Amino acid sequence: MNPAFPASADALPHDETDAAFRKVTLRLIPFLFLCYVLNYIDRLNVGFAQLQMRSDLGFSDTVYGIGVGLFFIGYLVFEVPSNLLLEKIGARKTLLRIMVLWGLASTATMFVSTPLQFYSVRLLVGAAEAGFLPGILLYLTYWYPAAHRGRITALFIAALPFAGIVGSPMSGWIMNNMSAVGGLHAWQWLFLIEGIPSVIVGVIAYFYLQDGPDKAHWLSARERSIIQREVDADRRLRDNKKQAQFLDALKDPKLYVMALLGFATYWSANAIAFWAPTIIRGTGVSNITQIGWLTALPSLAGLISMILVGRHSDRTLERRWHAAGAALVSAVALAVLPLFFGSTIGAVALLTLCGIGHFAFVAVFWTIPPSYLAGSAAAGGIAAIGALSALGGASVPALLGWIKTTTGSLGPGMWAISAVLVVAVTVMLLAIPASALKGRAEA
Repeated sequence: MNPAFPASADALPHDETDAAFRKVTLRLIPFLFLCYVLNYIDRLNVGFAQLQMRSDLGFSDTVYGIGVGLFFIGYLVFEVPSNLLLEKIGARKTLLRIMVLWGLASTATMFVSTPLQFYSVRLLVGAAEAGFLPGILLYLTYWYPAAHRGRITALFIAALPFAGIVGSPMSGWIMNNMSAVGGLHAWQWLFLIEGIPSVIVGVIAYFYLQDGPDKAHWLSARERSIIQREVDADRRLRDNKKQAQFLDALKDPKLYVMALLGFATYWSANAIAFWAPTIIRGTGVSNITQIGWLTALPSLAGLISMILVGRHSDRTLERRWHAAGAALVSAVALAVLPLFFGSTIGAVALLTLCGIGHFAFVAVFWTIPPSYLAGSAAAGGIAAIGALSALGGASVPALLGWIKTTTGSLGPGMWAISAVLVVAVTVMLLAIPASALKGRAEA
């Protein structure tokens, strides 16, 4: 044995271990953060495009809702195969494929002119993007043990609200200022300007990332050993406690409870991502640039809440009540929101409260599957949870579009989302004991 390395990962000096993980974080998280920002902007921009796209093309709220929902059908079908493929070929090739294809498909949305074309391209965007989030979450387990993942997951998923902070005003400005430039509609410029960067960054990812610590040339031999020892010790603990095969994971009822939680995150996300611009415009704000800035407020507040809640969840090594508390904040805000559809200040305040709860809920929720699943169950299990969760994304846009078309109001839809959040966290608290999520540091 090399005397330079302790026999046990627990014997490593804390300062040295922290320094090694800090180096990994500074190298990986900013780039993965950028990838997720581009991902979410490409998903978010259809909410702004529809403010003019529907009238230009004669699309109803139902057509728009179905198109948004079909995105998640592509997600559902290809999520598990994509993550299983990542485990075999690595993150570099997987991100190259995903980002280039989704960037091209998103850009192609600028050419649609009929509902069928809109449905088709949204389905393609979802199929191309499938596996991105669960793939990154799996990739992070190659670099971090459970005791680090609440904070790290929060830093990565902070890209969601940050994309809203940056993307909403940018999308609003494009929609307000690019109409008829070069003979294109503003919404066509929106898909073009926001789609191409994903293609470029996807190519860069292939050269910038490494598939694991053992291939990280920017780490010293000792730093690679420290990282690998910590990750291996964490993996052994999970392997000893849980089923390690994918098929075993599919037989575990807790996987479907986690999928229900994920389903609920998509329902609450839709209230912010796809309908906040419509809700704000309905209060009397007509300038799309102003709508963009106001839509960014829930994301700004959510960015702060998810980092604070993620850090506290790591510090206490508690996941269930952090997720439940955040989800209930969002549920209450959505339940009250319809009472303030006529007030800009009231609607924006409640959407902001919803953002605070939603983004903190998402950050903590996505630490739960990697803490529970182990071995080959991790790759397929996380993807299966993501795929089943995507049913929420597939169902709620069409439901909200139909509700708005038939009733003239989004109020019943907001109440339905609130109820789903309450049911999901109640089931989680009853079905998943705290002992099932104990990480290495707690053990």
